Amino acid sequence: MKLIVLAIILTAFVLVAPAAAQSVVITPKKVTYKRPKPIQDFKKTFTVTYPKVKASSPALSKKIENTLSYAKVLKLNLKEELGEYQWLEEADYEVGYNKNGLLVITLSMNGTAAYPDGTSKTLVVDLKTGNQLNPVDVFTNLPGLTAMVKKAQDAEMIKAKKEISEDPDSNDLDPKQLFEGTNFTVSDLNEFAVNDKGVTFIYDYSFAHVIQALEPEGKYSFTWNQVKPYIKRSGLLAKFIR
Repeated sequence: MKLIVLAIILTAFVLVAPAAAQSVVITPKKVTYKRPKPIQDFKKTFTVTYPKVKASSPALSKKIENTLSYAKVLKLNLKEELGEYQWLEEADYEVGYNKNGLLVITLSMNGTAAYPDGTSKTLVVDLKTGNQLNPVDVFTNLPGLTAMVKKAQDAEMIKAKKEISEDPDSNDLDPKQLFEGTNFTVSDLNEFAVNDKGVTFIYDYSFAHVIQALEPEGKYSFTWNQVKPYIKRSGLLAKFIR
């Protein structure tokens, strides 16, 4: 009888372990830093919310946390922020997907210099290795994929230009000049997100702060069926098109 019970337990463990490895537990750890010599009252402190990861092993947990480092991804320099630089007000993260062996997470920072500003970046992480996935890891025919995304961006720009030209508050702006340097290239495939529905590529138009309200969203979503021709069959995204 004991052998039967043991066999059942072992079987359950074998079945559950792979499923558990398909996601991780992420817990926020909010740290408030105090500046020794704040240049203004609202610069006295800033907060950083770190994603603490619990994966299948301590080593893998640490590897994923290193991949999600604000210093590595967003170039956050705590020493500078505690000294004379003093831009940052808050750094935080948002989990967009956490299953099927993939973690999609967006790291962001907000602060104030001459005016309030912010930056963010979305990463896709392989939960087996802890490494960030790059386009070359999961996509094929990158020029063809780029052309498809650029077509979506062109449509977005046409719509944005029309809206800006018809906005009475934007009479002094030339829509053509605003998008003069915009061109989605292969390197712009680097920032993307995935979910059960498909893939979204993210582009930053980098409009000046005074006209950021006019900036298009810069997110181009495609279903798995649409991106199927560009999915590497040996990559981690192949599971979504089978």
